[in-house]
Formats: sequence, structure tokens, C-alpha cells
Amino acid sequence: MESPRINIRVIISLFCSYMLSSHYITALRPALAIKECEFPAIFNFGDSNSDTGGLAASIYPSPSPYGETYFHIPAGRISDGRLIIDFLAKSLGQPFLSAYLDSLGANFSHGANFATGSSTIRLPNRILPAPGGYSPFTLTIQYSQFLQLKNRSQLIRDRGGIFASLMPKEEYFSKALYTFDIGQNDLGEGFFANLTIQQVNASIPDIISSFSANIKKIYDLGGRSFWIHNTGPIGCLPYILANFPSQKDEAGCAKSHNEVAQQFNHNLKEATVQLRKDLRLAAITYVDVYSVKYSLYKEPKKYGFELPLVGCCGSGGKYNFNGRTLDCGRTVTVNGRQIFAGSCKRPYVKVNWDGIHYTEAAAKIVFDKISTGAFSDPPLPFKQACHRSLD
Repeated sequence: MESPRINIRVIISLFCSYMLSSHYITALRPALAIKECEFPAIFNFGDSNSDTGGLAASIYPSPSPYGETYFHIPAGRISDGRLIIDFLAKSLGQPFLSAYLDSLGANFSHGANFATGSSTIRLPNRILPAPGGYSPFTLTIQYSQFLQLKNRSQLIRDRGGIFASLMPKEEYFSKALYTFDIGQNDLGEGFFANLTIQQVNASIPDIISSFSANIKKIYDLGGRSFWIHNTGPIGCLPYILANFPSQKDEAGCAKSHNEVAQQFNHNLKEATVQLRKDLRLAAITYVDVYSVKYSLYKEPKKYGFELPLVGCCGSGGKYNFNGRTLDCGRTVTVNGRQIFAGSCKRPYVKVNWDGIHYTEAAAKIVFDKISTGAFSDPPLPFKQACHRSLD
């Protein structure tokens, strides 16, 4: 009786599949073996991409329809709903961060948010409420506010009383996660000041130097775990597209403006490498938010989005954005007639909310992707960001 013939191709295919599977599991094993961190608090620094009420409490409250998707009322966020920082807090089982500047109902027991809309790293040339101005709460000021909170919160805890429980414990400051999402407005200020692309690029080293200086100061106060977002594709935002005619890339974004953002990110990543050398006890994670956000514009259908370059809430035009300021939630004059800049019917299929900021739907996708560590250096999941590496 003839023996069954062995199919060599099948054997080779099975062997290759086994080797690939083994390699994949081995690659995952270091991250899987690392213990998750126990972050008791988050201290966030940034601009409107992570502002949970700072600008609204201090200068400009956001009107309806801001907040409509999740909170159903304006909730201090310059979006229709939750931000990436909200999803980060939720993933740790913590409440949403209270804005440091919000005096009504704030609870700092699990951290604080120093971010405000329109904030920059460096001191801007024009300050709100001046037309075209930026927030007075630069990153350096946010650091000063953090220092105030760190010192005064412990005095309040020591005193006892009803407010003691609303303050972070002293040990939280060394165990907390420090998150950063800032820099977009430093670039935007240059563009709207009519600087050339080359001039904006030339400003980046000084911007990054100021950023690094503030990281070092927080480290000196005991901060050890740093989660740093790079800046997003600014050339894909309607407020840039509507104001600066430029060569478009394959996604329809302003190519030269995105190249400036990429240069900023290159310098920022180099800075994080140097910070790891300088701050030997710090765990510093660089997070490539740019790549994730850009994918929403390049492959919108993959994520269920439509017309990604067009804002949801605005006053019309090709990108649903007119002029240089946010119209969302306001009655404005366009072509000689007054109109109310309201929300679109389906914010959940839009990437951009108001011409500058992302929708909750987009923020959730970005969080889901970056929290895995797939876009991080070192490639550690968000919950392992207290570790310096995979080792």
C-alpha cells in the first residue's frame, strides 16, 4: 500500500506561521510582563486639546452646543464632548480632572488640570482678550500654578476640615502621571503673525527649549512619570485651510503647515531623548499623536467619518469656518446677513468639531490607539508609563 504523500508546501506554510506567531508573542511578552502602574493622580498641562474648564472659568465660557454629545450642556471643554484626557482619566478609574482655575465644585483629590484653551509654551505677543490674542496661562505659568497647588494643598490637608478631602495627598505628587499636550498654538501664532514657514521653523528650537525647562522643574519637585503628546497635523484643521492657501497633500491638508508640525515633533522627540539622559529617575514617554490624528484625515471611511476637513459647528464656507475666530454657538454676520453657527446633525461622523478642535468621536479613537503603546517611545501602554523601558 502506497504511503500518503506529504505536501512540502503545507509543511513550510505551517512552519512559517508557527515562527511568526512565536515572534509576535515574544514581542508582546516584555510589555505583558511589566506590572501596570498605580497612578493615584494625573496632573495635566496643555492647551485647548486637553482643557477641561480653565479658559471657560477664567476668560471665555463656551456656549451651547459645546458639550452637547456627552454632557448635554457646556462643560468647559472646547468640543462637543469628552477629550483624550477625559478618556485617560476614566481608564484609570478616576474622575474627570477639575480645571485648576475653576472655583466652582473643583476636586483636586486625584490631580488637577492646568491646561487652558489658546495656551502656548512661550509667552505670546498678544494676550486675550485682545483680538487675535492667546491665553496668558503659558506653560511656565501653568508650572507656577502647579507649584502653588503642591504647596497650598498640603497646608489645607494639614488644617483639616471640609476641604482637606478635596486635596491630593502629599505622596501623590511623586506617584502621579504628568501629561502634556501643548505647542500647536506656538506654531499657529507664527502663521497668523504672517511669518514665513522658514521663520516659524526657526522659532521651534527656542519653543522646545522652554518646554524642556518646565519638565525639569516639575522633575525637581518630585515628578517622575511623564506622558508627552507631540502636536497634531495643524495643516488639516479648517482654520488653517480656510486662511492659508497652500499646496495640498494626498489627504487635502496644507502640506507646508504639516511639515512645520513634523519639524516641531522631530525636535520634541530629540528633547525627550535628552531629558531621559538628564533626568535619570524619570520615565518619559513620547506619544505620536500626529500619526493617529493624520490617519483620520487620510482614511476617514475606515473610522466611519465623512468630510474630515469640514468642521461640524461653524458658519459655512468650504471648510465650515470663516475668519480667524471660532463662530460655533454664536450669531455672526456672513455676506451681509446674520446666521447662527450651530452644530451639524451627526457630530459622531465628523473629525473636526468647530474648525480647530476634535469631536468626541475622534478623541475616543485617538485615545484607543495611543493607550496601547503602539505609538509611544518607549512602546509601553499608557498604564505602564511609570516604567523607563520594556526591560
